[in-house]
Amino acid sequence: MNSRQLAKLGVPDGVIKIAINAVQQAASSSSLPNRQIQQIVKSIVERPNDYVEDTHFGALARALVQQQQVLPQDPITYRTWGEEEIDEASHSQMRQACELPAATAAALMPDAHVGYGLPIGGVLACDQVVIPYAVGVDIACRMKLSVLDTPPKSLKTKSEQYRSSLERGTKFGVGSHWSRPKQHRVMDQDWTVTKITREKKDRAWQQLGTSGSGNHFAEFGILELPTNDSELGLEAGRYVALMSHSGSRGVGAAVCSTYNHIACAQLPKRYLKFRYLAWLELASQAGQEYWAAMNLMGDYAAANHDVIHQSVTQLLGAQIISGVENHHNFAWKEMHGDREVIVHRKGATPAGHGTLGVIPGSMADPAFIVRGRGNAQSLNSAAHGAGRRMSRKKAKQRYRWNSVRQELLNRGVHVLSAGADEVPGVYKNIEQVMARQTDLVETVARFDPKIVKMCDDGSKPED
Repeated sequence: MNSRQLAKLGVPDGVIKIAINAVQQAASSSSLPNRQIQQIVKSIVERPNDYVEDTHFGALARALVQQQQVLPQDPITYRTWGEEEIDEASHSQMRQACELPAATAAALMPDAHVGYGLPIGGVLACDQVVIPYAVGVDIACRMKLSVLDTPPKSLKTKSEQYRSSLERGTKFGVGSHWSRPKQHRVMDQDWTVTKITREKKDRAWQQLGTSGSGNHFAEFGILELPTNDSELGLEAGRYVALMSHSGSRGVGAAVCSTYNHIACAQLPKRYLKFRYLAWLELASQAGQEYWAAMNLMGDYAAANHDVIHQSVTQLLGAQIISGVENHHNFAWKEMHGDREVIVHRKGATPAGHGTLGVIPGSMADPAFIVRGRGNAQSLNSAAHGAGRRMSRKKAKQRYRWNSVRQELLNRGVHVLSAGADEVPGVYKNIEQVMARQTDLVETVARFDPKIVKMCDDGSKPED
């Protein structure tokens, strides 16, 4: 049965591909004649709710039910933290996200700025759908901070060793990779969960342990812990720490692009304004594939940081004695109220009660280890950084990197490489951001960067 025949039976354009898959499955696994299959399809179009649990046609029925839904009379509302520093464009994106048929709750963090579909700093809970662009292009972009056993004074007395370990321990830039791939058990996982992950596995292996471009970085600095912390296993004091920001590299971007395209192709015509927030029903084949790929990208991004930290610290001759890490571009199945929802955090840090996380500032401003307070109004979330207040284009027009680099050196921050679009002036004040979310997280420790490495080739960010 082809698309024209299905259209004559009343199957809408947006679900034709799902219908073709269902018909092919039914034809190959049952003895039903074509005429009977046609009658079933016609019945599903008329009464899709009766077939949502059907073995062969359930996905088609659910897609049709979703198409028949109308926009809510009253979109859900959202609470904002740090209203003073958030522009109208970010609010516009958030309001549109709150109109989605499946949206159940939302929040906007104090570092918010415009993104694709959902603003960076946006948190969106949905009823059993997942939105690729609400997760982000760089799936599982995340933070990792490792506390080392080296004395703080060694950052000055052995500064060349620290610089060399950063230069040799990872690579920056779009497409950057190792000629001899690094080893990690993540590459032994099942990469055949989707076609795109299978096809990109070799490339992912080459990029394992690399840092990408844009706002991704690896840096050494001083961690100030004011009180003993049993969870960190550290006594109060000053420590050398290694902190990194990166994600799932090129393979994560490919997964996002692939499944956003599928979601857009299935989007009903009346919902075309949501093309940057196109969703996949979690129970559908495409939804299940994306969910499996997204979680694999989460494991891969964590492994990526693990390889970076192991490589850099081994080159330094140091040992890791404690650490904290977290995703901030991801979707989670969580209970909020009395039901399970899909919580998308796009540039937002998980901040459930007692949950540790890392919130960075800029190359010259502090980062913070935080412990979540479990605020239900924010969907247990907090900011993921300072947040941009200036576009990359404007930053490059306004700042000259060599001048800024010297200013930073005068402040005691040695930047090995970076670009003018990442200078401190393009970001909001991180301490003000932290002050605006004291009901979301408590500060555990402060990290001040001293030796920083970022991409400096002008390549387009992957996140």
